[in-house]
Formats: sequence, C-alpha cells, structure tokens
Amino acid sequence: MRSVDDQLAMVLDAAPVPEPIRVGITDALGLMCAEEVAASNPLPGFPQAAVDGYAVRAVDVGGGVALGADEQRAGERSLPVVGEVPAGSQKPLRLQPRQAVRVATGAPLPTLADAVLPLHWSDRGRGRMVPQRPVKSGDFVRKVGDDIQPGDIAVRQGFVLGPAQIGLLAAAGRDKVLVYPRPRVTVMSYGLELVDIERDPGLGQVFDVCSYAVAAAAKEAGAAVTRAGIINAEPRGLKETISHQASRSEMLVITGAVGGSGCEPVQEALRELGDIDTTRVAMHPGSVQGFGLLGDARVPVFLLPSNPASALVIVETFLRPAIRQSLGKAVPTRRSVKARCLGPVESLPGRLGLVRGRLMRDAETGDYLVQALSGAGGAPEHLLAGFAEANALIKIPEETTAVRPGDVVDVEFLQQG
Repeated sequence: MRSVDDQLAMVLDAAPVPEPIRVGITDALGLMCAEEVAASNPLPGFPQAAVDGYAVRAVDVGGGVALGADEQRAGERSLPVVGEVPAGSQKPLRLQPRQAVRVATGAPLPTLADAVLPLHWSDRGRGRMVPQRPVKSGDFVRKVGDDIQPGDIAVRQGFVLGPAQIGLLAAAGRDKVLVYPRPRVTVMSYGLELVDIERDPGLGQVFDVCSYAVAAAAKEAGAAVTRAGIINAEPRGLKETISHQASRSEMLVITGAVGGSGCEPVQEALRELGDIDTTRVAMHPGSVQGFGLLGDARVPVFLLPSNPASALVIVETFLRPAIRQSLGKAVPTRRSVKARCLGPVESLPGRLGLVRGRLMRDAETGDYLVQALSGAGGAPEHLLAGFAEANALIKIPEETTAVRPGDVVDVEFLQQG
C-alpha cells in the first residue's frame, strides 16, 4: 500500500505546465504571468490633486507656518479663486502668486502650484478662499511617477495575477498579457448502472452524480473543465473515446473506473493506451484509486471510484494540488490549521484518515474548533450529504485510531468563504 505523500509526489511530478498563451487582462485573473511587463510611461503621468481642494503655492498659505486666528479673521491670507479644474481636464492653467484654483481629486495641477489645500482646511469659498491651516510644498499632490517610473517592472514573470496586478497591467497600457492558461481537465464517468440527469433512472439505474461533483471540484480548483459524460461502450469504443479525450486535455479523470470487477473493461482500454497504476493508497476513504499516464503526450489520468464522497476526497488530496501546481501556485495544497476536536473520531490503523468536519472559531479565545461529520460514533463516510455540510477535512495520522474530545488535530480548509 502506497503512502499518501508518495502518491502525491508522483502526481505532482506528472502535473503538466501548459504552454503560455496571450489573453485579455479581463480573463487573466488567477493565472500565472509568463512574461515581465515593464512600464513605458510614469504613473501618474502628470502632477495631480490627491484630494478635492485648492491648488496653491504653499508659500501663499503659510508654507508650514501655523495661521493665527487674527490673520484668519482679518482675511489677510484669503486668496482669489481664479478657476476650477475637474478630473480629466485637458486645458492647462497657470497659477499666479497669491491665487488659488479649485481642483477635483485626480485633476492636473496648474503650472506653479506645488500643493493642494483640502476643502475642509478652508472656508470652501468660491470667489475667494480663506485657508484655515497651512500646507507644505508637495502636500496632497501625486507627483509624476509616484507609483511607477518608466522601466519599472509592473508585473513579474511567475506571479499569479490578482486584482492589483490586473490594475498595474491596465496602468501600463496593456490590454493583453502572456499567461500560463488553466489546465484543461476532462471528466468522464463509467458504469453500466449510470444514466444522465436528463433521464429517469429505471430499475437498477442511478444518476451519474459523481462526474458532476468532480467536474465542479476541478473547476473550483481553477481548471478549464469539460464534462464528457458517460462513456459506456464496447472495448474498442472505450479506447477510442478515452484516446480522443486525452488528446484534447492536460488531465483526464474517469469516475467509476476502480472498485470492482465491473471496472475491468475501462481499465483494459486504459492499459492499452498507457501506464496505469491501481495500487491502493494508505488513506480512507478513497484508498481504492488509480493513476497513470496516457499516450506519447503522457497525459495524467486519475481513476476514481463511483462513490461521490470518496471521489471528492481523492480530488482534494491529489487532483486539486495537481491543478494548482499547473496554475503556478507556489503552495498547491490548501491551508491547514490546528483545531480542538469537539467529539470522538474513529480512524483505521495504518491509513491517513480524512474525515469531513465543520470548522468553527471560539468567540472568546479565537481557537479553532472542529466537529466531525463522518467517522464520529460510527457515522458513515460514504454519504455525499455530509460533504455538503463540511467546510474542512480532519487529518488523522496513520498511527492514530481514535481521537478523543479535546484532542488537537490538523484540519484542512475546504472553503475560504
């Protein structure tokens, strides 16, 4: 029986890195940048107001010297307001000594102005303005190149593009960027008992639940997913279908491909296409699984059982990290925390227990608490409803068969929301 760590290492070693493509920046969120993007222009490109107020010469409103009450009352510091500049204005203005110009946030500063007096630091006058506090040269002004200078690297190769990086690409005038695309994952299901959800199942038939759940999990992980549906066919047809889907995918997933003698036809077709390994993995649920590489392109194929709950545990443990690594994530696995267990949990000896749970936070101490939803008091592991209520996986070490209330365990997040 292979360890989970060894199986994961084998999977990650085979995880593909798709060739870079150029996409619009609106489609690049979450993808890894495949080029260095340098700014050709400064940002901002002109001195602009950082707040609504008055463009002034600092020396005309105190220049750092506090204004006395008598001066304010006497209006000795009042300045005529000789114009108004909105954001986006393309009409240059020139400020003369002892003048002010009303400016909006983002507006270009008039020539000779070296500061902006915020509105709430004045009497808000329209024809004349009385400053109530001084400003220094450069106050409330966004200088040319404050954010980015020409030649600065706006976005680095190998960085995952988040909202800030998308904004920097826009600031650099780039509407497209070279990225590593989402890996193409095709999900198929095998099983003579399966019918798609558009049909009513007859006696002995069940809905194809597993491929829908797995496809959703792969998409949530960041893959570009195609659900190819049920692939029941005679051996030659199975081989042709699998070969065709592998040729248009970076990863292939077949649910219902392990777990009994009924899976032999699909496994035989796979063995003719590549190297397939169905060694049990030391985990539960999900011990029965398979992994291999198909064709000359060595396309990774994951063989999952037909039970959706077991399949989703395997997806979380192996397929999701492979997808995240293909996307360029530095840490392909989910975040883990230590949590105190609220009830007893049972686990099989010699296997890593992956128990669905509900993770909570103690309002007083801030400690993490977790309530097991399977493996607790004989609760079944194979039911999908328990997965729907879970937001975490409790990880029980191979040498541990029982967790008592109050014991601290490792818990992996399933949901970040």
